[in-house]
Amino acid sequence: MKAKIIDIKRFAVHDGDGIRTTIFLKGCPLKCVWCHNPEGIENKPQLAYYQNKCLGCGECVNACPQSAHQIIDGVHFFNREKCLACGRCENVCLGKALKFYGKEYTVDELLEIVLKDVEFYNSSGGGVTLSGGECLVQWEFCLELLKKLKEKGINTAVDTCGYVSKEVLEKVMPYTDVFLYDVKAIDEDVHIKCTGKSNEIILENLKFLDENGAKIEIRYPFVPNYNDDQVDKIYNFIKGLKNVQKVKVLTYHNFAGSKYESIGLKNTMPKVIPSEERINKIQTRFDFLLK
Repeated sequence: MKAKIIDIKRFAVHDGDGIRTTIFLKGCPLKCVWCHNPEGIENKPQLAYYQNKCLGCGECVNACPQSAHQIIDGVHFFNREKCLACGRCENVCLGKALKFYGKEYTVDELLEIVLKDVEFYNSSGGGVTLSGGECLVQWEFCLELLKKLKEKGINTAVDTCGYVSKEVLEKVMPYTDVFLYDVKAIDEDVHIKCTGKSNEIILENLKFLDENGAKIEIRYPFVPNYNDDQVDKIYNFIKGLKNVQKVKVLTYHNFAGSKYESIGLKNTMPKVIPSEERINKIQTRFDFLLK
């Protein structure tokens, strides 16, 4: 069994407690306007082209079996329609202008990588986090990997948007130490505006996890003019839950804008950035709730 991976981040400190290795799996049912990882939305492999990094060396021209790359008068032209996302050009690109998203790994290959840092997990209270995209789009692979990690005594976290079937959550729950659970909005119309999908199943699944004693860390991506009016409603919703250990207000930024262009998508990231003071004020309120 293999999974499509967009990135593996070692020594991560923002994806759960302690020092962690975060594995980003490809595919997501939502399409958030502020998505920081647009390369994780599509299930299929993709090739990103960062024009500003291109050296015009022409190595990709020779490597591509589809002639998707051309150098004309020293200028690189990339025909995305011809590209099969085989990844050959990334391997020879001297300027690192080409990035392949969707490399396939087996469970054992990922285990070999994450086990290199067991000492850091143990000394810091860290472990391994599965993220995305939405990692549970590839839930069968996640389940197998989570089982192997627990056999090795490694702490596990699943970072999820919650837009999955309840049956999937039931299967992974016994092998997941904490769910990092996104709550983007309580009002359904706001959620649809921000993500393209209803939040009904998301809120139902959150209640399900809570009722079944799962350890939960709520993550609220605060984006001005989109879901900033949801603070009180999220606060009141969480107030009715029993097993929420932490609430983390995520500070929105638009640094990932270049990723959209690199994979041929329209950049939908909002321009308005919340102030640090406003984020801290909201975070303090949620912290007080859980005291």
